[in-house]
Amino acid sequence: MSLTSGPILPTLLRLALPNVLAMTMTVAVGIAETRYVGLLGTSPLAAMALVFPFAMLVQMMSAGAMGGGVSSAVSRALGAKDPERARTLAVHAVVIGALAGVITSVLFLTLGPMLYHALGGRGEVLEEAVRYSGVLFFGAVLIWLLNTLASVLRGTGDMRVPSVTLLVASVLQIAIGGALGLGIGPIPQYGMPGVAVGQIVATAAGVGFLAWWLASGRARLTLRLRGVALRRDLFADILKVGALACLSPVQSVLTVLIFTGLVARLGVEALAGYGIGQRLEFLLIPIAFGIGVASVPMVGMAIGAGDVARARRVAWTAASVSALMLGALGAVVSVAPDAWATLFTADEAVLVHARSYLRWAGPAFAAFGFGLTLYFASQGSGKVLGPVLAATVRLLLVAAVGYWLTTHDAQAWQYFALVAGGMLIYGVGTALAVAVTPWGARARPVSPPIPTPSP
Repeated sequence: MSLTSGPILPTLLRLALPNVLAMTMTVAVGIAETRYVGLLGTSPLAAMALVFPFAMLVQMMSAGAMGGGVSSAVSRALGAKDPERARTLAVHAVVIGALAGVITSVLFLTLGPMLYHALGGRGEVLEEAVRYSGVLFFGAVLIWLLNTLASVLRGTGDMRVPSVTLLVASVLQIAIGGALGLGIGPIPQYGMPGVAVGQIVATAAGVGFLAWWLASGRARLTLRLRGVALRRDLFADILKVGALACLSPVQSVLTVLIFTGLVARLGVEALAGYGIGQRLEFLLIPIAFGIGVASVPMVGMAIGAGDVARARRVAWTAASVSALMLGALGAVVSVAPDAWATLFTADEAVLVHARSYLRWAGPAFAAFGFGLTLYFASQGSGKVLGPVLAATVRLLLVAAVGYWLTTHDAQAWQYFALVAGGMLIYGVGTALAVAVTPWGARARPVSPPIPTPSP
């Protein structure tokens, strides 16, 4: 089988391509939604900005963190030639996704207004944020289930079906959200709640298709919910990676919020310039995600088969590819920052800060991609603590040095240099953590037989 014995680089690129395309489409969704929400007015646009970090957090946790735990557990079971365990793990993954979705809904429906108020939401902006998030997070269980089912398939080595599903769901989201939000023809204008309904309907369609695909026998494992006894050790197999990995997106969002608060002290122009650079930084994540998620089943199956040396070669190869791609992008924008910055503004006062950000942060993009891809590859090994701690170091560095800069009347470029320093620390720290963490020398013993579920 090519995942366990084929050439690493060609196999990795074949798996990564559909992921990168699907993730790029999610970026297009964000651009499209920002565009037509902007047509609704300034208050809805500001309201969306308040909700966006938390919506991104849910996506990152369900797809990249817990999703990585699901893919890791399934791929390790298949690598150890235990398909029955893999099938049962898929059921446990669905249970985790459903419960996590319910918890997400409860948390944001009850605490959301307080969080948006703390971020500065007032009056009409706060009202719009609450209306939008009320619909969006009411359907959080669908978001979790979509990413969970996609992660089950990725764990089997199938990147095409989940990627095509996410791509089609993204197109549906743009069309339905735009129609309901703006009102087209006989469709009334529902505003921000209509935009959220578009995402929920598109996500529900994706969940329905992936559930059907897994239950139909067309995938490498068949998902059957009936007749499966839930087991603590199987929940633990997923959560030991997924739950710990969830700390990383939380730290990433906190880092962004801290930087936003620091730069906001310098005025509107500096904040706007930072925002332009930050948009590009968000584009880096789908590239690193697409390559990193492709490495998870390759690493997991190698670990399951006891081939630790191959697992490590996959991890370092994936990280190098990501660093090369993101490094090339960083080199371009650091040399020619206007190629990106002028897409968003012609205000010279804002462009000065945007150029400064890109010239400082651009050279560090390679390190950021290297570390982020290693984080995903580590999920395949089941050993993700080191990369999570590297993200913790980055967060603490930003908080400590950022506070020191505020007490010394620092200029904008010094904060942007801190962004670059944080990326370098994260990349180097993750690489060191992976290098010194033992990934094991033998395959996991095959588990006792699990009763075959009834049809």
